[in-house]
Amino acid sequence: MSTLTQLQVGESIKEVQLDPVSRIDLIKYAGASGDFNPIHTIDEEARKAGLPGIIAHGMWTMGNLAKLFTPYFEEGYVQDYSIRFKGMVFLNDVITLKASLKEALDNKLRFQVQAVNQNGREVLKGEVLFSQY
Repeated sequence: MSTLTQLQVGESIKEVQLDPVSRIDLIKYAGASGDFNPIHTIDEEARKAGLPGIIAHGMWTMGNLAKLFTPYFEEGYVQDYSIRFKGMVFLNDVITLKASLKEALDNKLRFQVQAVNQNGREVLKGEVLFSQY
C-alpha cells in the first residue's frame, strides 16, 4: 500500500519492527527527554525499585509509534493520539509497532495502534488521529 487514501477500514499499514532495545538507546533518550530516572539506565537502581532490570521509558516506546506514519509524511500528519501503557519494555526486547484503520471521515483517519514485544505481549495500545492534507 503506497498511500493511506487506498486504505479501507479494518486494513493495516505496514508493521514496523524495532531493533532490540539497547542500553545506549535508553541513555540517549534520557538525555534527549531530560528523564534521568535511574531505573531506565542503571541496573542496580532498577533492582532496588523492585524491577528485574532497567526498563525503557514509556515515552520512548510511544515516540517510536511515529515510525508507523513517517512513510506517509507527504500525505498528512499525526494530529492527535491517545495511548495507554500496558506493560514494561526491557533491554533486548524486540518491539513491533502495528496500526489498523478504525475510522475514516473526510480527511481524518483514526487508527488503532499497539506495540507488542517478541512474546506477543502488548506493551502499549491506543489511537492515532492522522489528518490528510
